[in-house]
Amino acid sequence: MAEKDELTAVGQEQAADIELIKRRLDMLDHRLDNIDSVVSVVAERVMKQPITFGITCPHCGKNIEVAILGIEKPTR
Repeated sequence: MAEKDELTAVGQEQAADIELIKRRLDMLDHRLDNIDSVVSVVAERVMKQPITFGITCPHCGKNIEVAILGIEKPTR
């Protein structure tokens, strides 16, 4: 009887772990979708006009400016 209770407890613990993993994978999938959307928008904008953005280094506090230039080929 004690073994059956232990197996049930272990099974419930594993089910909880599996649910946690599923939630984390869903969150990761959502974040990757967001990153993909942002990268696509930036790439489209860069092909049309120059873009410049600034980043502050979290370690040293220096400001870093990044400029990206692109040339959109004319369509016929």
